[in-house]
Amino acid sequence: MKNYNSEYRKKTRTSAKIFARSLKLHVHGVSHNIRFYEPYPFVVKSSRGKNLVDVDNNKYTDYWMGHWSLILGHGPKNVKESLKKQIDKSWMYGTVNEQTIKLSELISKAVPVAEKIRYVTSGTEATMYAVRLARSVTGRKIIAKIDGGWHGYTSDLLKSVNWPFTESESSGITNEEEIISIPYNNLEGSLKILKKYAKNLAGVIIEPVLGGGGCIPASKEYLKGIQEFIHKNKSLFILDEIVTGFRFRYGCLYPTMKLDPDIVTLGKIVGGGMAIGVMCGKKEIMEYADTARKKKSERSYVGGGTFSANPVSMVSGYAMLSHLKSKKSVYSKINSLGEFARKEIRNVFDGKVVVTGKGSLFMTHFLKDGITEITNAVQAARCDGVMLAKYHFKMIANNGIFFLPGKLGAISDTHSKDDIKKIVLASEDF
Repeated sequence: MKNYNSEYRKKTRTSAKIFARSLKLHVHGVSHNIRFYEPYPFVVKSSRGKNLVDVDNNKYTDYWMGHWSLILGHGPKNVKESLKKQIDKSWMYGTVNEQTIKLSELISKAVPVAEKIRYVTSGTEATMYAVRLARSVTGRKIIAKIDGGWHGYTSDLLKSVNWPFTESESSGITNEEEIISIPYNNLEGSLKILKKYAKNLAGVIIEPVLGGGGCIPASKEYLKGIQEFIHKNKSLFILDEIVTGFRFRYGCLYPTMKLDPDIVTLGKIVGGGMAIGVMCGKKEIMEYADTARKKKSERSYVGGGTFSANPVSMVSGYAMLSHLKSKKSVYSKINSLGEFARKEIRNVFDGKVVVTGKGSLFMTHFLKDGITEITNAVQAARCDGVMLAKYHFKMIANNGIFFLPGKLGAISDTHSKDDIKKIVLASEDF
């Protein structure tokens, strides 16, 4: 197989020099582990619409799309104009602002469970607080998550993320025995584990589409079965819709599956490209975070943070959701492009890959070790990840197409069918 390193190095010489400076200052040269790839990541100087432009003036059609958060593409006009108006007024208050209320009104109407809302500045914080809230409400300690489920770097959930799932993800984490892991899309196996810990089970947190674990949708039957057990056990059912919220439709994915979560976490798209995390849920549960009405022994201390509900993020999120609400045709367009991408990539590789995903999200898995289907993170992890990284790197080096190597792709409103056809041609060449 052709090695694209020399071709990449020739076209990214300025990036190489700048990244060498970054290595001297930052751990592994990056501020998010997954942003590094061999031999070095190119350095972006600007972005617009569907494109990234690096410091060597190479242009890439982007499918990473800001960690999948930019559903309207880079720098959409309505969001940019709203941000400019807000920055003229100022960008940090540290007090209550009306912009927050306006965004919450949109979210609460689109997400039925959002009877009460608390903002933070990252998805990690949202899931961290959701877990704390579940423990406060139930008086129990154990949280169940999915094998391969990613909910950020919070110590409360940093377990069974990367293969092999039985190994600890990090040193420095205590009380790992209070996090248990269950197999995705395997209801019988999951219930067997949950029943074992039922007496001290505070809740379960699940992504309706496993993002970092392989872009794998959960079956409706699986989610409903888990929810039924959790509610009978008087535990909390937490849905992490940080990736899926407002991605496939205006609102969350869970109503389409007739689910009744207690808490939902949001992020990415609802911030319009600015820093945000959202924890929302049923009023009687969320009010455990009310420090005015709960004493220390009862309350769940959910702070927020210096930059929580800052006016810039609130305005950006409001502009994004307002656009999606008024132009729901965005969803039919990008969902159909996603289906086209999955179908055509499968056809190119003729049985050698499985392409998972839903709507505008898709991920290619190169099959090996007898794997023929992918319904959970174990099967995804046993596929040929090295080949996937080579496939993505080939497109970066040779085709001007950017996937973060090894990760799923996200389609935005700025992409077209011709863009997907270019992925297909690049796949044929590979």
